[in-house]
Amino acid sequence: MPRISLTPPRTLLTRIGAWHSRRTYGKVLDPGQAYGHNSRVLFSYVRMEQRAAKWNALDAGLKHLAVMASAARINCSWCMDFGYWEGHEKGLSPEKIERVPRWRESREVFTELELLVMEYAEAMTETEPSVTDELAAELIRRLGEAAFVELTAMVALENWRSRVNSAFGLTSQGFSEACQVPAGR
Repeated sequence: MPRISLTPPRTLLTRIGAWHSRRTYGKVLDPGQAYGHNSRVLFSYVRMEQRAAKWNALDAGLKHLAVMASAARINCSWCMDFGYWEGHEKGLSPEKIERVPRWRESREVFTELELLVMEYAEAMTETEPSVTDELAAELIRRLGEAAFVELTAMVALENWRSRVNSAFGLTSQGFSEACQVPAGR
């Protein structure tokens, strides 16, 4: 049960946001509804997400695995649900997406670089970040500095998303179920 009402005041911004959300995702996203109680926060958050969506120095698949690893570490069920759907929409391997929360036990599914990216995302997500000089240096060597900066910013952004959604008490909205193959097929 959400800790905040998912019925924000009806303003031009929340109405446009709900319309865009339905058009893009098929439903109004709960985080948008929660943020809608403060128009300035909602507007700033949406602008940040729009700008982050244009970053392209880091491979999209690696970026998504980092975001999911961070969400899994925080245990944000809303983010994991949406992340599964988003990965499916981007054409990522369902097996990889499903195994992100248990990536350490599923090493055979991921490349060495993917494992390093998820290790970095988890280390950065710790309450006291535990990123080592060696891990950062190896990622910079493999990705380059621009992609490393983007990776770091994406993990930080997912920390914001996951921590806010968890604090609001948001849970699955059913996105991952839309990716499942119906029984009998």
